[in-house]
Amino acid sequence: MPKVAANGIEIYYEQFGEPTGRPLLLICGLGAHMTSWPQGFLDTLVAAGFFVTTYDNRDVGLSTHMDHFGEPDSAAILFGQAEAPYLIADMAADGAELVRVLGLGAQHVVGVSMGGMIAQQFAINFPELTLSLTSIMSTPAPLEVGTSTPECLAMLTRPRSEDLETFLVEEIENWQLTNGSAHPLDEAWVREQAITAMNRGRNPIGVLRHLCAVVGSPDRRPALSKLTVPVLVLHGDEDPLVTPSGGEATAAAIAHAKHVVYPGMGHSLPEPVWDVVAAEIVAVADLA
Repeated sequence: MPKVAANGIEIYYEQFGEPTGRPLLLICGLGAHMTSWPQGFLDTLVAAGFFVTTYDNRDVGLSTHMDHFGEPDSAAILFGQAEAPYLIADMAADGAELVRVLGLGAQHVVGVSMGGMIAQQFAINFPELTLSLTSIMSTPAPLEVGTSTPECLAMLTRPRSEDLETFLVEEIENWQLTNGSAHPLDEAWVREQAITAMNRGRNPIGVLRHLCAVVGSPDRRPALSKLTVPVLVLHGDEDPLVTPSGGEATAAAIAHAKHVVYPGMGHSLPEPVWDVVAAEIVAVADLA
């Protein structure tokens, strides 16, 4: 299996397209396995000329699970009374070291949701490895802007079933909660990716540590304002998990950023937007 030792952990990664294509690092969201990227979206990026590298973040999938940290006290971390086991900056360093170990050179960095937070931090901390930044349905300061609706906050913190069929029902309910009105939910795909994630190994405490990294990390807006690489910010106007103010604040922090809002899109990348999203990523890459 394609794993590398990087930043003190093992990172599972896969690559798509021709190595001669434009280098693109694709970063997953909270608790998401890299298999959560729809293959059709990956194919669209490859067809647009990119050589895509994506990976399981620490604590999820086939990358190292940080079990030695144990279960974090999320309430204490939320109220600043304890430190998170690791931060978004540590997760950005994972991606940067993966790029270095593989000898890939500077990347067009694209992240979604928590992956957008990691991508933001990657661009801040590793400018030499960043050609452009695309932040999708994300936020620079989740406790202040882009904060989830109460229903989504409850969903994030609700314990999940270990029974497969119950877990699949919960997955569909969660996706229905975060899906926008413009695009029907592909329930068959949700079931497929959920079964794949279950078979690759769930790590609920790792997902909780992801959440602690999100809330324990500092506001990125001051550092984002100093970026000089081309920046693209994409968001759905019906996103309840990372509400649209997160995208607005990201774009506002970066004077030269392009901000695109998709009507009726929730916290997802449905098939009808794959081509237009890929075209936007091509356009920001052209500016690099």
